[in-house]
Amino acid sequence: MAAAPIVVHRPSPSGGRRVTAYGKILGLAFDDHDLVEFLRRAGLPETENLIDDPQMVEWRGVRAHQWDAA
Repeated sequence: MAAAPIVVHRPSPSGGRRVTAYGKILGLAFDDHDLVEFLRRAGLPETENLIDDPQMVEWRGVRAHQWDAA
């Protein structure tokens, strides 16, 4: 199975998670709204449903939709 093209990295110590798509940094997201907006700006369609698709998005470090450091 190929790696997901979008990666939501582990939370930073100060909160937020770096988001990359196809190897390019999109920004530091602090919630699902930020993530959806980054993906929309990157031209990805139907981003609200996309963030829960494991073939498209890999959540690293902690569970999906957790935005603060554990």
